[in-house]
Amino acid sequence: MSGDESEKALKGTALDVYRFLLKKNKPVGPREVQRALGLSSPSVAVHHLSRLEDIGILRHESSGYVVNKVLLEQSIKLNRFLVPRYLFYSIFAVAALLSELAFFRPAVIDRAYIFSLAIIAVFVFFSCYETAKTWLRGSL
Repeated sequence: MSGDESEKALKGTALDVYRFLLKKNKPVGPREVQRALGLSSPSVAVHHLSRLEDIGILRHESSGYVVNKVLLEQSIKLNRFLVPRYLFYSIFAVAALLSELAFFRPAVIDRAYIFSLAIIAVFVFFSCYETAKTWLRGSL
């Protein structure tokens, strides 16, 4: 199955199961998935785990299921946390805007200074927008 098809299969509970295993970063059994995600029974967890294994995203080992393929390209894994990669752009953009306002303020505000502030503000807006969109869309 191609990467696009695999990402399309990651929706709803299957995405929650995948995220849980990705964050755990160790073999996990169906009962642990069921308890952590509040699923009605271990068989529901087995269904989603088997489905993800069939499309090649997970791999079953003797001690449980582990992630076989990382698909969340818009995310970066930091320790046990998944954050949108746009978050780093947002942090950089906000830092650039604040440093422009605090340290590079001219004695006389001219058109060039206003223009540079406008460009950085647009960068802040779009990077924060993309971060929020990625986070809310659930592609983490």
